[in-house]
This record gives sequence, C-alpha cells and structure tokens, in this order.
Amino acid sequence: MAEAALEIKLRDGTVRGRRLGDLRTWRGIPYAAPPVGRLRLRAPQPVQPWTGVRDATEFGLSAPQGGRFKKTSEDCLTLNVVAPTQPGPPRPVMVFIHGGAYISGSSANRLYRGHHLVKRGDIVYVSINYRIGGLGYIDFRGFSTPDNEFDVNCGLRDQVAALQWVRDNIAEFGGDPDNVTIFGESSGGNAVTTLMCTPSAHGLFRRGIAESPPSASTYGPQRAQGWADKFVEILGGGDDPARRLRTASVAELVAATEKLTRHEVESHPGQRATAPVIDGEVLPVDPLEVFAAGKAAPLPLIIGTNAHEGRVFPKTMDILPTTPARITKMFSETDDALRDSIIARYPGYPDAKACAQLAGDVVFWEPAILVAQGHSAAAPTWSYNYQFAPRLLEWLGLGATHATELFAVFGIRNDPFGIILTLFGGRSGLREVTETFQKHWLHFAHHGTPAPGWEAYDAERRATLIIDEVSRMEDDPLKDVRESWIGYKHRR
Repeated sequence: MAEAALEIKLRDGTVRGRRLGDLRTWRGIPYAAPPVGRLRLRAPQPVQPWTGVRDATEFGLSAPQGGRFKKTSEDCLTLNVVAPTQPGPPRPVMVFIHGGAYISGSSANRLYRGHHLVKRGDIVYVSINYRIGGLGYIDFRGFSTPDNEFDVNCGLRDQVAALQWVRDNIAEFGGDPDNVTIFGESSGGNAVTTLMCTPSAHGLFRRGIAESPPSASTYGPQRAQGWADKFVEILGGGDDPARRLRTASVAELVAATEKLTRHEVESHPGQRATAPVIDGEVLPVDPLEVFAAGKAAPLPLIIGTNAHEGRVFPKTMDILPTTPARITKMFSETDDALRDSIIARYPGYPDAKACAQLAGDVVFWEPAILVAQGHSAAAPTWSYNYQFAPRLLEWLGLGATHATELFAVFGIRNDPFGIILTLFGGRSGLREVTETFQKHWLHFAHHGTPAPGWEAYDAERRATLIIDEVSRMEDDPLKDVRESWIGYKHRR
C-alpha cells in the first residue's frame, strides 16, 4: 500500500498511521485540546490545528490513575481508529468506551484493539480515552472563584467531544458518520446509558450497546458536593481550595481519588463518588427517571449483564458492597420487609458467594432491568444474560463474572490470553459465545437489530437471550429475584 493511503487529512491536520496486515490503524489522535493548566477541570476545548504530518502509530497516554497503566498524563484526550485496507462504501462505525469504575482503564488495553471485530465485521472501529477520577467525575463547581472556574461532568463532556470528532472526521477513514454505534462495558456501559440521556450527545450516534452498566451510578448535586468536599479535605485544600485544585500535582490528585474511593466503599456502599452528576446542564435529569418515563434518546439498545458480576471484585477492585457490613449499611434506608425479601433470594447469605451475588445484582443487573423495561416502551430493546465460564474461571470461583464477556466480544480465543484462559477446558465454548456476541453486535452495527433469533424485550414477556455454549431465549429469567427488588430505591 502506498504511504499516502495511511495519511489522512483531518479538519485539524494530517495524521499518518500504519498498516497491520489487512488493517490500517491510527493511534493517539487528539480530539480535544490537552486539559492542562487553566483547562484542568474545564470542559474540553477544540484541538489546536497542526501543520505537517502527525505521527499516529502509538497510543496516546492514558488518563491519570493508579495501578498498571504507568504511562499516564492529563494530556490524554486521544482516540484510535482501525479500518479495513480494502476500499468500499462507507462502513458502520463502532465506538468503544472503556470501563474501570471511572477511576481506571485505557483505550491502549490490548483487549480493546478491535482488530478481530474489524476483520470479521467490515466496520470502522474507534476507541477513546477520556478523563476519569477526580479530574473527570468530581463536581468542583462549589469551589469555583473568578480566577479559578470549574466545570462539571468533564469525563462525560469528553465522550461527547469524541463523538463530535467522529461525526466530523470519520468519513476520511471510510466510516459512515450517520451510522455510529456506541458500546461500552461497566462504567463504559454506564457511559452508554448516560449518553442516551445527555442532550448534547443526541444525533451523534444511532444505537447503543451497554454491557454490564451500573446505570444507577449517577448522582444529584447535593451528594456530589459532599464528595467534592471530602476530596478537597483529603487533598488539603486549606483556605484556598480552588488554587489547591488548580496547582496540585497529578500524583496528588490520583492519590486523593484513591483515598476517597476507599473511604466511600465503607461509608456509602453501592455508590460511586466518581460518576456522572445530574447537574441540570449536561445531564439534566437522573437517567433512571428518563428511562422509566421512556424519554431517553429513542434509539435501539442492547443491554445485559453477566451471571456472576460481583464475584471478581473482592479479589481485584474491592469497591462493591460485597460484605455483610456494607450490605447492612446499603439497606439502612430500606424498609425492613423489603430488605428481608431481597436477602431471602440469596441462599447462604451472609456467606461470601451470596454477598457477591447480591452486590453484583444491585450495582449491575437490577438497574439494567430498570433501563430495559423503561426503554422498551419507547424504542427497540434487547436484553441478554451471559452465563458461560471456562473451567479455569469456575475453578477460581469466578464463574461468568464481570467483564468476562469482553473476551468473546473482542474475539481473543486464539490470542495468548485466550489460549491460557481455556487451557483446562472451554475452548469450544469460547468459540461459540464469541460467534454469538460478534454476529449480534456486528449485525446491530450494520442494521440496527441483532441477528435473527434474538427476540426483543418488553415489560410483559421480558424475553432475554441467555448466552452460553448453547444460547437460548428465556422469558423473565430470575423472575423471583427481579420481583424481590421492586420498590428498592437507589440513593441519588
């Protein structure tokens, strides 16, 4: 292929990618100005156009966070594009929003490369970085001064800015800007359901896929201000918190985010201090209320969860109400009879497995049911429950836990991790669930419906695709558990 075929002229300048077999990739393309200095904690601003050709062969730096992503920076507002080599008519676009509880994650994760989806599905794939943690999801407006103003929902605004970039530029990569599907997992799934209730995002995508979304994780300004107060206290804001927020080092801000997260796991179990804020501006109304009223963007939606969402969290990111003490506190404002009715549906409670199942249900499964039943009255909706687990995950006591469907969605069966994952059994099963996910996800991206055989969801039948080695349709799976949660109020 000629070098020029890898050079793409965008509105802000020219980028050069690289060829990887029968794919073309561009990485680390800025979609907004670096949110540094005076732009810290402000809404994303336009990119400063550049001259010459910008190298786009390496991933941009990840958003500031602790943990394994060491190459991080406030200058993180970049995205990546993968497209087929062969020319053709404008292709559907799939935009992936990574998860990580809004405190971690990166589009540079090897799992999220998207190559298998592009090869199989004849699509253009985009993955994005966005601000997370205190820099993206704490509402510091209450500390604004004339010299230091702060905006709310910076991470959510980043996602909107990335979708605007897709609208304005993706045709240059062979993508169809009028046929965009957004999909994400965990907090990325929450981003999907939230964007469907964000007015500034309307018209930027045609459909959404929310995998394991904690859709109740959006909070009102009063609760958000309490978290901002605690963050500033941890940071040592003193008499001039605005100046401290503006001048603190990235490491200090990350450390404050981590300390606040640990504190809130015990003080407000089941809630997330770093999450979208119902601000009356970018996000005017609580998304659960919007979906219940059938007033979210009237777009086709696939939404679902995994059978054992909560099991992985005590072993990794311990942020769910997975202990009896946390669950008791979570239910402190719940009617005793309702609480007892719910707990009765978790045999063995308060043992660890029952606690983990309850935690996963209240954070992921139950809110997803609320979204599906509300949205299905206004737009086509499909529900799934993922139940497959290779033998290794069963031995580890994880089962079909949180995020494991991503192995199938992104088709890693023949990659080194996929081989290790199925070393003790489950290789054919992983092949089957990969086939199921990819055929439905890609058909949805092309046509706005899953592949034939997946019946739509409604509040009467509640038809749900059970995704396993042998997939099947079931009406209202876990009906007794679902009914036990009716009347539970998520704290806003």
